[in-house]
Amino acid sequence: MLQNKTLKNFLIEQKSLLTLLVLIAIVSCLSDNFFTLNNFFNILQQTSINAIIAVGMTLVILTSGIDLTVGSTFALAGAIAASLVGSDFSPFVAIGISLALGALLGAFSGLIIAKGKIQAFIATLVMMLILRGVTQVYTKGSPISTGMNENSELFEWFAFGRIFAIPVPIIIMTIVFIGAWYLLKYTRLGRYIYALGGNEAATKLSGINVDRVKITVYALSGLLCALASTIEVARLSSAQPTAGTGYEMDAIAAVVLGGTSMSGGKGKIIGTLIGALILGFLNNGLNMLGVDAYYQMIVKGVVILLAVLVDKKTNK
Repeated sequence: MLQNKTLKNFLIEQKSLLTLLVLIAIVSCLSDNFFTLNNFFNILQQTSINAIIAVGMTLVILTSGIDLTVGSTFALAGAIAASLVGSDFSPFVAIGISLALGALLGAFSGLIIAKGKIQAFIATLVMMLILRGVTQVYTKGSPISTGMNENSELFEWFAFGRIFAIPVPIIIMTIVFIGAWYLLKYTRLGRYIYALGGNEAATKLSGINVDRVKITVYALSGLLCALASTIEVARLSSAQPTAGTGYEMDAIAAVVLGGTSMSGGKGKIIGTLIGALILGFLNNGLNMLGVDAYYQMIVKGVVILLAVLVDKKTNK
């Protein structure tokens, strides 16, 4: 009896990983070209953008918040980076300014939520609309090219470069996840994030500056959106005014599939990585099987719904 209970608990705890393994096994059987090193690298590169954004979303959701601005922040930060590189600025300067802008925009959303006492959903929804409008104004509704110069070629390294045969986007994604894992597991801020999501009133009574924690996590979310946008801009050699549309849903999906509770206070960053990989492998597998894009949306929606239902049932 005890052994069966232990096995059941293990299966529940590792449900996201088991889902990923089952998905890989199924698609591998259906497609001969799926289980190859090149395809795995391709999936990881495609997944890296959503995975990086999802890390920031995880931090926010752990505090019992939500960030709907990620797509709009992604677009505006990318447009700024592209215009700077196109104006022959060093790509490092362009990326630095883009990251600072993303952090500033995220911190502003956090400030509205913390000091304005506005619900995170409403505050970030409004900011999403404002930032999308600012992006359209800045770009004049047209793509911004990174140009054809030495700096633009160096900038492309962030999308196409390799270190020890490993694509740079995968390395960046790995560093982000390791950093987030360390933050949540070993730092005071990490403990505050879990405490805030678990019980905000008790956290405030214990003397923790709740407002500062909220502003910090939204700033980190914005910074990671900007980081992800530089990878996409480097890959496309341009910034699109409509970039990032729907990315907030993909990020939330990765977080939910990874087992993080939408009510906050419970979840692990490794789960978010697994959730992002599930979406990445699912997208790749459906493409290789020739499934129509419209049906792919239905399949992904069903998978996410099942993940939410299973999580709700196991956490009763």
